Amino acid sequence: MTVQHATLDDSVSTAVSVSVVICCYTVERRQNLDAAADAALTQLRPGDEIIVVVDGNDLLYHDLLSARGREMTVLENVFRRGLSGARNTGLQRASGDVVVFLDDDAVLHPAALDGVRSAFADAAVTALGGAVHPNWHSGGEPRWFPPEFGWVVGCDYRGLPSDGAAIRNPIGAAMAVRRAELTGIGGFSDRLGRVGAVPTGCEETMMGIELSRRNPRGRIIRHTAFAVSHEVPSDRTTLSYFVSRCFNEGRSKAMLTRLCGRQTSLESERAYTTRTLPIGVWRARRQPSRVLALGAGLLVTAAGYLVGLVQTTKQGDVRWSESSAT
Repeated sequence: MTVQHATLDDSVSTAVSVSVVICCYTVERRQNLDAAADAALTQLRPGDEIIVVVDGNDLLYHDLLSARGREMTVLENVFRRGLSGARNTGLQRASGDVVVFLDDDAVLHPAALDGVRSAFADAAVTALGGAVHPNWHSGGEPRWFPPEFGWVVGCDYRGLPSDGAAIRNPIGAAMAVRRAELTGIGGFSDRLGRVGAVPTGCEETMMGIELSRRNPRGRIIRHTAFAVSHEVPSDRTTLSYFVSRCFNEGRSKAMLTRLCGRQTSLESERAYTTRTLPIGVWRARRQPSRVLALGAGLLVTAAGYLVGLVQTTKQGDVRWSESSAT
């Protein structure tokens, strides 16, 4: 038998306690939620915890409380309805040094939480973005789907920084933040973020911006050892979903610009538009459908941004994502 001796880094990372927060809202993804929770439970250590927050669904809440309340903490969203409010509910209850936020259809890879612990052994790290691998229910991405638009289905995309590199903000399906730092900025803004199935977002972007403003010396990095498989159902591989997601991302960016200013809100998008997308067009030059999708994605996102600017000017801080859901 081989005896492995703990290193100093091992002991430091072991001392990092973790609160895993999974937010959910629909019984239709219950099987995915169970898989996500089970994967997290197998990776917890003494002092860790898992918190599941149900957003606006009494039936799902009582079902989870009855079936799994002994394994994990099950809560109802106590803030404004939406993903931001649900995450803030989990943050409010969390006791770990680090809060790991997972989508209810994102399953941790083996040892992913060990990857989180090891990264936060560096006191300068304030937040992590994990590697989000798509699990295409249709067997693979559509032929027309550009890898540069992986963010449309909540996954990694071509053009992301390499492992260990600084990022402005993580992808929401797998992110981890020091609890004290996130609490210090007031959590997630409920003026941004998804409500039910409405494909809006940018609350993670605002979080990253505010974390950097609060602690300019803190580091937000991409850490691929913190990896998940993210379900991509067939209804998210349609052209109509692609267009809807791009449009609503543009609208969300307009609200983010209003809240945080154009310079910080669009810094990553400038590089994405001027470098990543042109390279994507060159790579797809023999695939006309993919080239068209790249152009359409950019144009629709820009249109959503312009519409969002008009709406935010007229409505002020009204959360137009809620009005679009009704």
